[in-house]
Amino acid sequence: MHGHFSFMPQLTLKPGRSKPVLRRHAWIYQGAVAQNSHPQTVGITDVLDDKGNILGYGFTDPDSQLVCRVFHFGQLENPKFGPDYWRQRFLRAFAYRKSFLDFSQTDTFRLIHAEGDELPGLIVDIYGGKTAVLQTTIDATGQWHQTWKQILNEMGFPFVFHKHARWKTGKWLNEKPANGVATLENGLQFEVDVESGQKTGFFIDQRDNRQIIKSLSAGKKVLNAFSFSGGFSVYAISGGAEEVVSVDISRDACEQAEKNVALNFPGFKGHKALAMDCFDYLRTMPDDFDMVVLDPPAFAKTQTAVDNAARGYKEINLHAFKKIKAGGLLATFSCSQHIDADLFRKIIFAAAADAGRSARIVRFFTQSADHPINLFQPESEYLKGLLIMVDT
Repeated sequence: MHGHFSFMPQLTLKPGRSKPVLRRHAWIYQGAVAQNSHPQTVGITDVLDDKGNILGYGFTDPDSQLVCRVFHFGQLENPKFGPDYWRQRFLRAFAYRKSFLDFSQTDTFRLIHAEGDELPGLIVDIYGGKTAVLQTTIDATGQWHQTWKQILNEMGFPFVFHKHARWKTGKWLNEKPANGVATLENGLQFEVDVESGQKTGFFIDQRDNRQIIKSLSAGKKVLNAFSFSGGFSVYAISGGAEEVVSVDISRDACEQAEKNVALNFPGFKGHKALAMDCFDYLRTMPDDFDMVVLDPPAFAKTQTAVDNAARGYKEINLHAFKKIKAGGLLATFSCSQHIDADLFRKIIFAAAADAGRSARIVRFFTQSADHPINLFQPESEYLKGLLIMVDT
């Protein structure tokens, strides 16, 4: 099965277009391809340079500009991509998580992080130590859903919920957990709606950052804008915040936030959740917050949306800078992979300058360690944030 005798589809790159693949960058765009033996096939393909040497193997996505995502670099003597091959990938990913997570305190984590675990087009989140939410972002990984389910079941995750990029809703691949999904993160409890929540149900990538917010919250009045199910709010209260306001446009999210606060702090009176547009709230917000958390959804889903996104980030941060108390802390985030850390920092700088406040960067935030950043794939570093002290 050497070189040209492969039975797999073959994708041949144009001269001079092999370097990114040789440098282990997983993405191949339509424009780099000289020849595609099976342009309509969804599945696995050989990736060849212009001389016919095999550079690796990838998942194809015929309908996309991003036509192939390489999951294996280099040539294999006898390429067999079946359950045994994938199981090794899953076990390696699990071993990495076990090396730093304390499952008695945190039973909710990302098990497979696409390119970060050399499984592009696939995300798996574990909730409550038993439920796996499988997100297949391309058809080629969607085709393997029964295999992914089988491996997850073997690994001790009996419940598997499958969400696919092209579907409106997901589905359970076997029976579903009887009483919903209760989860533990750093000893705090959250109810997660895996069926209709955003993404896979909870923003696990903020776990380490929530812990930092907790450590800074004692005695403070905290605003959590774009609060979703109240993650930062629960942590702030856990850290001794006296008053927390959660704001989210979704009424369901606000109800979930109230439930999560009550679950951890029955009888706590200092929390309120407001279902309203965060842009509107920030324009007229009170000026007595000691800490403001801005964790909006990805304003830029595509490269073309970057200008609009930059305006959106600028606007919400400008209002926060104008209103936050002197000596207050602003934790501001972007999860748009198209807004890089440098651009994000410039936007925040411009907002502070326009608000006429003096401000310092106290620390940088990134995604938690179970969302590993592939060194060769800078795009996998999507979550970035700044903790800023607004001095005067």
